[in-house]
Amino acid sequence: MNDSSPSGKPDKLTAAFAIQAATEQFSALIGRTPEAVSGIRALPDGGWSVLIDTVELERIPATTSIIATYRVDVDATGGLSGCERLRRYTRGTTDM
Repeated sequence: MNDSSPSGKPDKLTAAFAIQAATEQFSALIGRTPEAVSGIRALPDGGWSVLIDTVELERIPATTSIIATYRVDVDATGGLSGCERLRRYTRGTTDM
């Protein structure tokens, strides 16, 4: 049983490949390095929605740096289909 194409990419986009595609395209588009992936969910069309956290403003001490969470959507082929910033927060804060 062959689950991947000759390029090594699976026939069906897996969560791991979706994260890789989303983080690479996010970095190229926004120009920031992703710090963490804080969520992922499958979309009805076979694509994925990935939540990526990145440092938007580095401060000293690091606990006061500004972090942003972006939603990056990739389609069933791994192509970027959407990107938006959802929120900004100080690294030292927590959700209630």
